[in-house]
Amino acid sequence: MRKDKIKIYLASPYGFTDAGREFMINKMIPTIQGDVFEVLNPWDSFDSVSRRIEEINSLNDIPKQNALLKVLNKEVALSNEKLLEQAEVVVAILDGSDVDSGVASEIGYAYGLRKKIIGYRSDLRLTGDNPAALVNLQVEYFINKSGGYIVRKISDLTQALKEVQKASINR
Repeated sequence: MRKDKIKIYLASPYGFTDAGREFMINKMIPTIQGDVFEVLNPWDSFDSVSRRIEEINSLNDIPKQNALLKVLNKEVALSNEKLLEQAEVVVAILDGSDVDSGVASEIGYAYGLRKKIIGYRSDLRLTGDNPAALVNLQVEYFINKSGGYIVRKISDLTQALKEVQKASINR
């Protein structure tokens, strides 16, 4: 039986809006995190990154703004890459009129790293490439090929994570 927590990367567009952050912090993360799981949330650095963006945008020198933003972009991307590499499992939020491009890229990278991916889509809108695809067919393919699947409710996400826990104990 393992003693360390299972690390879960939360691939999510929720951090872009106040309402999304509220749901992520008060509902999604508490649902996932606990005695068994540790959430690796790239949005944990939201406040410091937001402050840096505001500082950069307050400069009157556009070329300097762009140079500083380029550095910040690389720092954020590298930090997310490292978190993804540490994770054993990815929970990918698939809500929206289309899967967020950052989340889609994180799914592709996680698949390449052989991570299990569980998709969560509570959004009622149809957004797949055809009626047989819940979301973009390539995104859905990588999720399923990873050994994961897409769930539609928080309770189903909880059940999927219990399966992850059980599989981890049996290793």
